[in-house]
Amino acid sequence: MTVFDDLVGQEQAAVLLRRAAEAAAEALSGGRGAGMTHAWLFTGPPGSGRIEAAQAFAAALLCSDQGCGHCDMCHQVAVGSHPDVEFVRPQGLSYSVKQTRELVLRASGAPTLGRWRVILFEDADRATEAAANALLKAIEEPPPRTVWLLCSPSPDDMMVTIRSRCRVVTLRTPSTEAVAHLLATRDAVPYETAEFAARATRGHIARARRLALDEETRRRRDAVLALPSALTGLGACVEAAERLVKTSSEDAEEATAHLNESETAELRKIYGEGSTGKGLNKGLVRGGAGAMKDLEDRQKSRATRIKRDSLDTALLDLVAYYRDVLAVQFGAAVELSAEDRAADITALASSSTPEDTLRRIDAIMLCRERLAANVNPQIAVEALTIALWRPRL
Repeated sequence: MTVFDDLVGQEQAAVLLRRAAEAAAEALSGGRGAGMTHAWLFTGPPGSGRIEAAQAFAAALLCSDQGCGHCDMCHQVAVGSHPDVEFVRPQGLSYSVKQTRELVLRASGAPTLGRWRVILFEDADRATEAAANALLKAIEEPPPRTVWLLCSPSPDDMMVTIRSRCRVVTLRTPSTEAVAHLLATRDAVPYETAEFAARATRGHIARARRLALDEETRRRRDAVLALPSALTGLGACVEAAERLVKTSSEDAEEATAHLNESETAELRKIYGEGSTGKGLNKGLVRGGAGAMKDLEDRQKSRATRIKRDSLDTALLDLVAYYRDVLAVQFGAAVELSAEDRAADITALASSSTPEDTLRRIDAIMLCRERLAANVNPQIAVEALTIALWRPRL
């Protein structure tokens, strides 16, 4: 079993990457990296496995058997401990030019184990314009043994100049059957549950796994899908919006509380808190005030990102719900993602028009745009719930 066998529903991409790894090995046989593409852009819808595909390719580049899946090289890449693979994971709303310049400097070093130095940049679309320009220079003239693997939902999310210098690997949404099979075989999920999770998340592998394995995730999805039926008046709309925003805030707090605490404690330790000696502790802590402020800013940005992502997940569930309503209204013979809510969907489909449903979907997409533009979440979601209640206002 090779590293590419885990790429669910991405057979074409797997063939492309396997051949590229073989070509890279041939290029190295002469002691050079000539002929190797040094910049790759992995694109595809959320859940398609962009990062997994890039990670598999990194393993194939470093493995002497081009990604056998069982050697030390493949294992180290899989667990994130290989010294020649750097994983870049923007945790805040954006990735700054300062961070990018530091990354470019690190990327210029020679590989430790003698093959390639790989920079796997998750969510590269979060780089600011200045950061993207700094990244462009590194991609244009990379060191002979450095390979950049950028991940982004769409090629259009990246600067044209960066996109034109990368080889693009396009991934697709895996089928319900493929994701269900993965959950059933890898995670021992009962097939009926696995199929439900794959259908409900529209092939998003990571979300499907959470939905299948975590009862709290299922409870929150149920609460979101119950929202359309609960919008019976203006007061109910305001209450529903408040619940959605509160839940996303709780998600952010839960996800960051322990991490924030450990990061803060580690930074205080670095700057001497708890040290002994006259004047030592006080002076070093004061010297670290700037670093502490930078850390707090990054933590706030990360919490905002998680809160926004949580809200966006809820909104995407609502989009899928209303698409199901539209499918029923048109009598389309398609799989319903919210089949467990078939009665509610049928009732709404019969009591409204396709035009109403389209207006509701447009309202959800507008809310997503507003949240991305940093509109106050409570205001944006209240406007949405009112539009869902009265789509013709």
